[in-house]
Amino acid sequence: MIVKYIEQHKDEYGVEPICAALTSAELSVAPSTYYAARSRPPSARAVRDEDLRVVIAKVHEDNYGVYGIRKMHAQLAREPALADARSVARCTTQRLMKDLGLRGISRAKGPRTTIPGSGPDTRPDLVDRDFTADAPDRLWVADITYCRTFAGWVYAAFILDVCSRRVVGWQLSTSLRTDLALDALNMGLWTRAHDGHDTSALVHHSDRGV
Repeated sequence: MIVKYIEQHKDEYGVEPICAALTSAELSVAPSTYYAARSRPPSARAVRDEDLRVVIAKVHEDNYGVYGIRKMHAQLAREPALADARSVARCTTQRLMKDLGLRGISRAKGPRTTIPGSGPDTRPDLVDRDFTADAPDRLWVADITYCRTFAGWVYAAFILDVCSRRVVGWQLSTSLRTDLALDALNMGLWTRAHDGHDTSALVHHSDRGV
């Protein structure tokens, strides 16, 4: 690290003044030590690290940038480009990925999709937790879920017919707005009407978030 520091600042301050300043700060280093380090060939570890960096960068790119330390370490043991890959330590994998600025996709908990409203809800509960129906188009239930994409979070609203278990309506959006749930419901109503089905006796149930 000291040699690298001197290398970065030698053109501005000179090698000898930098060594003198480091020595006065109780980091004793002689100019001859710096020049000797510069003249030595790269160590076996440095050569090995450089080879590993190339492989790690390629593996990370080939796997869409989602591999973290654990999966990267396991993959390196299977890489044909590394003859002695099984000797790559996990800490080495972690160090080199940090040097390259690589990280995996976080498993952090996703966004909330059920956010109760603050105002009073006077709508009656017509289902009372009895999620059964003796015919199609008698009871539909709705829910919203989400998935992570390279463009960010994408929300999906689904309308399910309780009797047939058919998804009668759905919609995708990058924002969690009222239109997401309403568009899914309108799709279901339009589809059933287009197919000649009567939905006049339909009960549509959703939680307060939807």
